[in-house]
Amino acid sequence: MRELNQSLPLKLLKAREAVMDEFRPVLNANGVTEQQWRVIRALVEAEAMDAGQLARAVNLRMPSLSRIIRDLDERGIISKARSPTDRRLVNVTLTDDGRALFEAIAPRQEKRYKAIEERVGPAFYRSLMADLDKLIDSLRVAE
Repeated sequence: MRELNQSLPLKLLKAREAVMDEFRPVLNANGVTEQQWRVIRALVEAEAMDAGQLARAVNLRMPSLSRIIRDLDERGIISKARSPTDRRLVNVTLTDDGRALFEAIAPRQEKRYKAIEERVGPAFYRSLMADLDKLIDSLRVAE
């Protein structure tokens, strides 16, 4: 067995936590969880998605996403409606309040991205993103 400090899952978790430590303060100050932020970001880019598409886009399981959708709907950040063509599907969209929340948070988060890129260097950052995509694609093919 590999030594613990060579555990890929553990290293990825530590890297994730180090990165999220940069982004959490802004989210916390705005009363948004990491998972809620991922949902908001996905809806900004896609405008509307059914819950299944959204779960895949933001890498959440449906029970967790259902709770997040309920919470964001109660806060007026998203709206949900049954699909007119398939009543089994719930379509989710961002409300004006949700878009305003995104607009309030996004510039501060973008500053964090730039600060991280400056600390690690633009070439390393681009390489890391490409390498992570390659890792994800390689392991998905192996499933």
